[in-house]
Amino acid sequence: MDRLGMLRTLAAAKPDDPFPTYGLAMELTKQGADDEAREAFAGLVARHPDYVPTYLMFGNLLAKLGQRDEARSIYDAGIEAAGRAGDDHARGELEGARAELAGDSGA
Repeated sequence: MDRLGMLRTLAAAKPDDPFPTYGLAMELTKQGADDEAREAFAGLVARHPDYVPTYLMFGNLLAKLGQRDEARSIYDAGIEAAGRAGDDHARGELEGARAELAGDSGA
């Protein structure tokens, strides 16, 4: 079984564990399957809102796709999630990504 197939199987088998779905979303992004990656990240946010790593990678994908407002919203949600988790490093990365997004648009 290829890597993508293995990740799909693992994510389906462990829906209560965010890590396999995160790995699947990252692999989809790497392979250029952006729409499917977007769906996987959106599902993670809906099912596991406290899984902080999702937000930076999802926001980055949205920004790459030119969906700036959606990216900004995801970064903001991630900043809140990182704050709840006490993850200052992730919060800083998300704040930096949001600031970069704002800087690019002049907003």
